[in-house]
Amino acid sequence: MTAAILSIGTELTRGELVNGNACFLAERLTALGFNVVEHATVPDDTARIVGTLKRLGQQVRVIVCTGGLGPTSDDLTTAAVSSALGVPLLRHEASLAAIEERYRASKRVMPRLNLKQADFPQGASILPNAVGTAPGFSVTLGLARAFFLPGVPSEMQHLFAVHVVPAIEPLATRKSFQVHIRTFGLGESALAERLRDIDLGGARHVPGITIGYRASFPEVEVKVLAEHADLREARARAEQVGAEVRALLSDVAYGGKDDNYPGYVGGLLLRAGLRIAVAESCTGGLIGKLLTDAAGSSAYVLGGAVTYANSTKHRVLGVDKALLREHGAVSEEVARAMAEGVLRLTGAQIAVAVTGIAGPGGGTEQRPVGTVCFALARTTAETQSRTEYFPHDREHVRMRTAYSALRLVAGAAQQTLETLDAGPIEHVEPST
Repeated sequence: MTAAILSIGTELTRGELVNGNACFLAERLTALGFNVVEHATVPDDTARIVGTLKRLGQQVRVIVCTGGLGPTSDDLTTAAVSSALGVPLLRHEASLAAIEERYRASKRVMPRLNLKQADFPQGASILPNAVGTAPGFSVTLGLARAFFLPGVPSEMQHLFAVHVVPAIEPLATRKSFQVHIRTFGLGESALAERLRDIDLGGARHVPGITIGYRASFPEVEVKVLAEHADLREARARAEQVGAEVRALLSDVAYGGKDDNYPGYVGGLLLRAGLRIAVAESCTGGLIGKLLTDAAGSSAYVLGGAVTYANSTKHRVLGVDKALLREHGAVSEEVARAMAEGVLRLTGAQIAVAVTGIAGPGGGTEQRPVGTVCFALARTTAETQSRTEYFPHDREHVRMRTAYSALRLVAGAAQQTLETLDAGPIEHVEPST
């Protein structure tokens, strides 16, 4: 059963707005068992909207369209659908009453422009909107059932769940289930190489399984999709292969769809009873931000210091001036002093420090742009240090540095848990 997504809006074709609606719809349609064969995006242009609708109506069985249902002059979707069908627009009094009531409830006067939001192509099925002023509607267009939803994400998602899913779910003869496995530490090609036997139908191959990869730097998500006429069987197969994938990627896999690596590291710190502090130079506070993005991070994050200048490294963290002169700011010696300094300063049990050259300038032959020195200090062990090289642009270097620092922290937290006889580390429950 094929489906297409049509996004309408000049702000989309010009790149002024990221099309998150299309991603949401594609994922949901795929989960329902539809084969999404096209994402079409057109500007606020009646002729282009009409032409695209007529073409898709002959090629797919379900069309989900977003955008262009507002009250302004550039909201052309409803009129374009009327033109494509060759039928007039008719006012729907119940929709008009609902829009008027929404304005009254918020103690506002409804502009006359909003009247057009109650006009629909003759014969359309109206999709009431309980969370906004723009109702959706559906029509039969060629071979397809077409659904038209507002572009506002919260309204679109509401109407899709309440009206579209019940209408189209019975049409999907094949069901699908997808397991998401989040990873950090290997690129797409390296992950695919590890999974080649499953991917290419080797000894562990399970029919009806597709393995996909989605890079969201610096993490990569591995997706195991199973299709079957019986949804329960699809789920069983996806989870079977998902378990194999997770085992093959055990050193880099950490969670599921809705997880992220900083949150995973924070969970390890919480379980280990460790409070952390950070000392940052080239990352400018990024490590601290990633750690504190998680709700409840105050339970394990004490604080930190962004010591960009050498003078600040000395005054705030107590890094010896002679050490800076002898080894330079980008050195393991200085990184260790930074980590130990912030450990003393905050009273934390674990601290991580980074100092490096993010670029684009500042590199030398001995220390090129992308050189980063790390140190991990703990109250219960000797300070560790290492040097990495990330040859890329400034933002890449900074993000890769922050995640690599978190990986050092994760390793130390795991060691602490093992010392406490907490048993093996369990992966975060996979999301589906």
